[in-house]
Parts: sequence; structure tokens; C-alpha cells
Amino acid sequence: MGFNFLIRTIKELRHFKKLFLTMFITLMISTSLFPQEIYHGCGMEGTARSKRVKALNELKNRYNFPGQKDFDKNVSLNAMLQQGDDTHRWDPNKAAEVIGYVFDVKPGGIESCNCEAKDKLYRDTHIELVLDPNGTAENKRVIVEVTPRIRAIMKEKGIDWTTQGLRKAFLGRWVKVQGWLLFDEEHEKQSENTNPGNPKNWRSTAWEIHPVTYIEVVYKH
Repeated sequence: MGFNFLIRTIKELRHFKKLFLTMFITLMISTSLFPQEIYHGCGMEGTARSKRVKALNELKNRYNFPGQKDFDKNVSLNAMLQQGDDTHRWDPNKAAEVIGYVFDVKPGGIESCNCEAKDKLYRDTHIELVLDPNGTAENKRVIVEVTPRIRAIMKEKGIDWTTQGLRKAFLGRWVKVQGWLLFDEEHEKQSENTNPGNPKNWRSTAWEIHPVTYIEVVYKH
């Protein structure tokens, strides 16, 4: 009786040891290596109220990295700049790789996707890409965005993706950018392709690479 109880106790201890180890590894991955669904107190839906904006924010806050099969090979910066209503031109479930010249790097606005964070560290970074380094027209620019969640992942890898770090590394350079495609419908009215002729348009298209998951210099201007 005593021997059987001892064997059973040892087995139970081994089971709990494995369970504890699994839970510990899961906890370490979720809290250290990758941001959680709740990042810096902000959920994937942000502070959006409507279902439409909640769904949009969930796309903006993706932090999984695309695989090779996710990329749409038809997407290029030139293709994104093509005129015409492009509302349904691309698929937000696909990723893209583009090459362009970094015209500007600056903090994004205070937005519901980031729970109206005011600290620049917890706001998106806007990178403006153009095909012509000498072109200054705002309606010829494509916006790609680095998000706080991806920034945190890069920090774990020792890579500085703060707005200041990105500006120092990439401003005035030709870069290759990869990430998820996103149609930011909140900017349809400020985009040349969906609101042509508007003098206040500050971008070519509402399509973005958002979030950016990879960026490198390909050559200097």
C-alpha cells in the first residue's frame, strides 16, 4: 500500500513538473519575446467603438510576421501609385515587399488603434516612400507604418525601431520594406486615388504596408 502510494506520488510530481514547465515557457514567450494581445494596456481593438473601426484596428495591430506564401508578388511601389479607385486593388490578408526612397519619417497621430497614446513610443511611426527623390508632391507618396507592438519585438532583438532610430537609419535612403497590406479607410478622403483632385490630399493611396515587419537599406541616393 505504502509503496504504491509512493509511486503514484512520484508520477503526480512529474506531471506537475511538466505542467509547470509548459506554463513557465508560455509565460516567458508571451511577456518577453512577443507583445501580448494587450500591449501597454491597449487591446487589439484599441478604443474603437464601431465594429468597422475595431476590425480595422485589429489589422493595424497585427504582430505576426508574414511567411513566404503570404506575399503578393504583384505589389510594388509603382503599382501602389497607379491612379484610379484602388479601394479593392489589394488584399489586406496578404503581405507585400516594395522598394522606395524614404522622403520622411515622423510620428503618427494620436489614434484609437493605440488607445489615444500621447507618448511617441506607443504611437505608430509614419514612413513616407516615393519613387522620385526629387518629387515633393504629397499626393505621390505611399505611407508605411511601424507599430508599437512590432517596435517592441525589434527591441527584444536589439534593433532600434523608435521614430528617432528609424529616421536616423533610413531617411534619405532607398529601402526595401516588407509587411502586411492594409487599406486605411480612415484616410480615403485624403488619398488621391480615392478622392482625386482634393487639394488637401497628403498621400497617393489609402493602401499602406502596416505594420512594417522588415526594412533595410538597399542603396543610398
